[in-house]
Amino acid sequence: MKNTVNKHRILILGASGYLGNAIYKELGPYFKTFGTYRTPKKEFETNKHFFQYNVEEDDVYEILEAARPTVIISAVRGDFNAQTIAHQHIAEYALEFGSKIIFLSSANAFDAYSKYPSYELDKTLSHSIYGHFKIKIENMLLRLPKKQVAVLRLPMVFGNNCPRIQEMKSLITENESVEIFPNLIMNVTLDKKVTQQIHYIINRNKYGVFHLGSTDLVHHDEFVKNILSSLTDKKVLFKHVYTTNEDRYLAVLPKFNKLPKHLQITSDKVLEDLLK
Repeated sequence: MKNTVNKHRILILGASGYLGNAIYKELGPYFKTFGTYRTPKKEFETNKHFFQYNVEEDDVYEILEAARPTVIISAVRGDFNAQTIAHQHIAEYALEFGSKIIFLSSANAFDAYSKYPSYELDKTLSHSIYGHFKIKIENMLLRLPKKQVAVLRLPMVFGNNCPRIQEMKSLITENESVEIFPNLIMNVTLDKKVTQQIHYIINRNKYGVFHLGSTDLVHHDEFVKNILSSLTDKKVLFKHVYTTNEDRYLAVLPKFNKLPKHLQITSDKVLEDLLK
């Protein structure tokens, strides 16, 4: 395979966040990788490859001009209107300089469909503000030349130090109840699997829409209970949340744009990794 490794300059917007930072650590050894951080922190301020960036106040164009990225990965969070303007500027930059944009989207782009899981070519439709926002950015970026865009729709992302697990641990410590959704059927993934998948997409110059969830489905309540059983021997309090009386799907399954076998994952593998 022809190695394209050192050609790329990568900019990760939101590289100080949970998933953005995992991506930075995966790509940093292989590419000239830059990142943005919002809140001052010594490890970022002293890193010459990091730029301070507040999506509500700063113009992303200045950072794009400083980093001159061939690949822009958007894992940024913040005010939705400010993010929309930032992505318009990113799209303009990509159009002018031929950069590729990798956008981290969400299963919530389909949260209006509850009767079945969603595949890459399904029409997006959301009832939530968050889902609406993700669809808006997706649609904006998918109007660019198709080889310049990869939209990655993610389900719930887990990892040993992920915010969801941290929250569970603190709820257990404080004897608070953990929310479970007994009627929710979903798929899941691991932070480190997502970072490997992104690495592959960059290396092989893949584009289009990717569903990066596990190849199988799980019930939210069972999955969470399995995690909790490994975290504590204490009896955990549960708050059962029923949004509907019937099973509701919120799952992004890969069908058309499948990655190689070693980059696919099952829910059992996610659990196995979390229970180590």
